[in-house]
Amino acid sequence: MQTMQKTQSYPAQRTKTFDLILTSMLASLVFVATLLLNIKLPLGNGGLIHLGTAMLFIVSILFGPKKGMIAGAVGMGLFDLVSGWALWAPITILTRGLQGYIVGKVAWSNGRKGTSFKYNLLAMLVSIPFTIAGYYIGESVLYNSLIIPLASIPGDLVQCAVGIAIAIPVCAMLKKVSMFK
Repeated sequence: MQTMQKTQSYPAQRTKTFDLILTSMLASLVFVATLLLNIKLPLGNGGLIHLGTAMLFIVSILFGPKKGMIAGAVGMGLFDLVSGWALWAPITILTRGLQGYIVGKVAWSNGRKGTSFKYNLLAMLVSIPFTIAGYYIGESVLYNSLIIPLASIPGDLVQCAVGIAIAIPVCAMLKKVSMFK
């Protein structure tokens, strides 16, 4: 009887372990993509163009809202912590986690699982106002001003546009791979 219970719980435990490893790897990909190439924008207070936004979009579309949320929050939050932006880490964790969740939720709505170009694009576009609002609110608190954060909005828009421009063709190619169909 005891042997039977161990055998039955093993596949569930294996699935949980695989899920943990996959989620950790996705967060690492977002972190490395953010770290790999980042260009400080002359707009606003500390805006960056980096590949992390594209990777966040890709992860959320390919793996859904939960993994997208965790990968965005952990990957970009960790980047902030190790790259001299530690003050921004809590804002990034909340904002990018929400962005990953929104993209995944819309892209995976009604059983689509990120297979619809139209819904993938919609998902990324819908997430942008939430991302801008999250950073605006955070920056408003940091600088005790409602005016100063307005200067960062153009940089946030550019960052999201670059992310979309990269994520759309990458997701289209990856969706042709049998693992992601």
